Amino acid sequence: MKLQTLKSGLPTLRSTLPRLKAGPAGAWRTGKESSTARGYGYKWQKAREEHLEAHPLCVMCEADGQPTAATVVDHKIPHRGDQKLFWDRKNWQSLCTPCHSGRKQRDEAAGRT
Repeated sequence: MKLQTLKSGLPTLRSTLPRLKAGPAGAWRTGKESSTARGYGYKWQKAREEHLEAHPLCVMCEADGQPTAATVVDHKIPHRGDQKLFWDRKNWQSLCTPCHSGRKQRDEAAGRT
């Protein structure tokens, strides 16, 4: 006797996820799906690694008196595709992931960059 597989009545994950919007027309990320297309390729990975070796602590946590290992090199002033600002090392700061994904994003949304 051959077993038959049953079709699932559950929707696929892809069909239940909301579609991501590309952003406003003219936004610097529009049409640049990959991080490499946005400038975060091999050259950036090497520069990021060097920066984190030289600046291993999250500047936000350190300012709060809680030294935490940094995992992200953040652009203090959002570069929005400006390559000069992107590669300006004076515009870089080391952050931990929670600070980069939380505090920094809230500050930017509130206009405090």
